Amino acid sequence: MREILLHNTLGGRTEPFVPLHPGEVRIYTCGPTVYDYAHIGNFRTFVFQDILRRFLRSQGYRIIQVMNLTDVDDRIILRAAEAGITIREYTDRFIAAFLADRQALSLEPPEHFVRATDRIDDMVRLIQRLVEKGYTYATDGSIYFRISKFSNYGKLSKIDVSGLQAGARVDADRYEKADARDFALWKAPKPGEQFWETPIGPGRPGWHIECSAMAMALLGETIDIHSGGIDLCFPHHENEIAQSEAATGKQFVRYWLHAEHLLVDHEKMSKSLGNFATLPELLKEGIRPSSVRFLLASVPYRRQLNFSADGLQQAASSVERLRNFAARLEVESFPAGSDPAMARAIAEFGERFEAALADDLNTAQALAAVFDMVREANSAMDRGAFRADQRAAARGVLDAFDAIFSVLNDDDAARVAALGISRGPTTADAEIEALVAERQAARKRKDFKASDKIRQELAERGILVEDIKDGGVRWKRK
Repeated sequence: MREILLHNTLGGRTEPFVPLHPGEVRIYTCGPTVYDYAHIGNFRTFVFQDILRRFLRSQGYRIIQVMNLTDVDDRIILRAAEAGITIREYTDRFIAAFLADRQALSLEPPEHFVRATDRIDDMVRLIQRLVEKGYTYATDGSIYFRISKFSNYGKLSKIDVSGLQAGARVDADRYEKADARDFALWKAPKPGEQFWETPIGPGRPGWHIECSAMAMALLGETIDIHSGGIDLCFPHHENEIAQSEAATGKQFVRYWLHAEHLLVDHEKMSKSLGNFATLPELLKEGIRPSSVRFLLASVPYRRQLNFSADGLQQAASSVERLRNFAARLEVESFPAGSDPAMARAIAEFGERFEAALADDLNTAQALAAVFDMVREANSAMDRGAFRADQRAAARGVLDAFDAIFSVLNDDDAARVAALGISRGPTTADAEIEALVAERQAARKRKDFKASDKIRQELAERGILVEDIKDGGVRWKRK
């Protein structure tokens, strides 16, 4: 295993990654609060988390990842009550949509998806530990964490709590940054709200206790990596640290990783600003899932990414360039033998790719290495200088790339269809192959009028045909 460097928000620096258990990485990733459909800004973080787990696994680590599905909070309770249905009934459709969107973007499932409402008992037990240790107080049936009792409060976000008013507390699950107050661990039920009967009284958990309880129940009291969007650093992750470490006396998380915002016209994409888009909305416009995934992965996770139509078009072009190169490696014939210079170059490109990802997941530099290889290899192929022995090595670099970025397989149409999105009738692969063969036959007998007619027919069906150097042909859907 090579050395991997990760930027740890806790210390504010990039440092070598060393897991607690050799050969195994335990990761907790903040999933969605399922009060609505997830938007593309959310998926910027989820794609980063997918790149992280894929790269760690490529380096030989066994991954145990937990992702929560927050299916109870203030907004969910309010909207479920307005709809006259249970919390579970309200959130089921949003969870199903989120999981379908994940599949469309080729996001690997974590080892554990956990609904908060399935782990209420774990949350109650954690709150009881905090009560026993004197970190809490009760008011009107609710239980609050007293942050003045936890001396290291603010160590993650570096927030100043010196001016905190004793006893100032906040009941809302979400609140303004820098509004450091005692936070609710357990909330007494309001009239008409769904609640749970528990040993600590009727009510429901606060947002922050959910993640601590689920993480420690499934991964242990100290975990390797906790990741999420930068907007969760405070108060959510700060509160997770306080309640977890107060309960156990142990370090809760060794490496905190935070992804920066996705921007639209240089503003944060969010539902509150009304500038968000969901994945199905983009796909209905003809955008491919692979283009969305590529764009979201192309900028390193700690840099803001501006989401635009031009960016999506460039991503689509980049994916097509990679797929065309992969097809060229597959179908073209190359002179026998080996070119030592090209062999060394391909090996260096592969090393650059892996080294970039090991440097705090620098996806931009990793992609640069792959596209440099594609450019040099294509140039050599055009000159007739690319040798047959280099085919496997170049394919190996592509395979290593796709194990992380997962965009080479041309299955966009199937992924769109799996979401129930219709783009009109499509031509079956077998029918395309028959038309391509018919066109090739027309070209061989020099009936170029018939050949051009078939090519135009295919184009009208959304199929692009490309003639390649050795007389072969390849096709792709638009």
